[in-house]
Amino acid sequence: MTAGTAASDGEGPEDVAARLTGRQVSGKPRLSGALAEVALDDGRVVVVKQGDSPGAVAAEAAGLRWLAEADAVRVPVVHGRDGRRLVIDRVATGRPSAGAAERFGRDLAALHAAGAPAFGAPPPDGPRDATIGLAPMRNVPGTDWPEWYAEHRVLPYLRRAVDDGTVRSAEAAVIEDVAARLPELAGPAEPPARLHGDLWSGNVLWGADDQVWLIDPAAHGGHRETDLAMLHLFGCPHLDRVLAAYQDAAPLADGWADRIGLHQLFPLLVHTVLFGRGYAEQALAAARSAGRS
Repeated sequence: MTAGTAASDGEGPEDVAARLTGRQVSGKPRLSGALAEVALDDGRVVVVKQGDSPGAVAAEAAGLRWLAEADAVRVPVVHGRDGRRLVIDRVATGRPSAGAAERFGRDLAALHAAGAPAFGAPPPDGPRDATIGLAPMRNVPGTDWPEWYAEHRVLPYLRRAVDDGTVRSAEAAVIEDVAARLPELAGPAEPPARLHGDLWSGNVLWGADDQVWLIDPAAHGGHRETDLAMLHLFGCPHLDRVLAAYQDAAPLADGWADRIGLHQLFPLLVHTVLFGRGYAEQALAAARSAGRS
C-alpha cells in the first residue's frame, strides 16, 4: 500500500501493522493511548501510532526518514503510514549510560553536519504545514537565520499567546524586542543544520543496546544550537558528557551557552500556546536573559 492511502474502516492496530509490514501478527496488541505495540510473527515488535492529523503523520514519517539518511543518530525504521497511522519499529529501552551519552553527542554533531537546503526546509516529501507536539509548525525556507527564526519560530506563537490572553501586551514587548535584536544576539552565522527539532528528554530513548534513539521529530533545517537548547530545557541524563562529546566532534561558536535562552524561546512559546501561563513566565525569563547577552 502506498503512503497516504486511507486505512480501511474498522481496522485495528494489528490489521494496520500486518498491512504495512507485510507480516503476520502474533498475539493481541498492547494498547496505550494513541500507541499500540504489535508483535509480528518474525519476533519483531512494532509500534502503531495514531496521528492527530494526516499532516502530522506525513511529517513524522518524512522526518524519521530524513534523520535516518544522515546515518548518524539512531531512529526507528518507518514501515509505512496511511492517513492517520504510522508503523515504526519499537525501541527496547534500557538505562542511561555515560558511554551512550558520549556516542550520542558525536552522533548528534554528525546529524547536524548533514545539513539542510535552508533554514525552515522541510524533509523531502514532508509537508510545509507540519506540527511540533500538538501545535502547528510551518516549514517556510529562509536564508538568514535571525530573520527566519523571528518570523517563523518566535512571533507566530507569541501572537497566538497574546490573542489567547496567556501573554500580556506589555510582556509581549519584551519578547518582540529580542526578536528585533536577533541579528546582534544570534552569534556567528552558521549553515542550516539538520535538526531533530523537538529534542526534549522524552524524545531521547536510552536503548537496551546501550545506544541513544530519537523519536517524534519535528525535523527541519535550523540552527544546531536550537537542538542543544532543547536538551537543556527539560533535562537530559549525562548532559555534560553529551555536550563534551559534541564539542569534541564539532566545536560550538564562542558564547553559545549565553544563547541557550534565545534558542529556548521557540519551544517555550509553543508550550505557552499549548499549556498556559507557567510557560509564558519561563519564556519571559528566557527573553530577558537573552536580551542581556
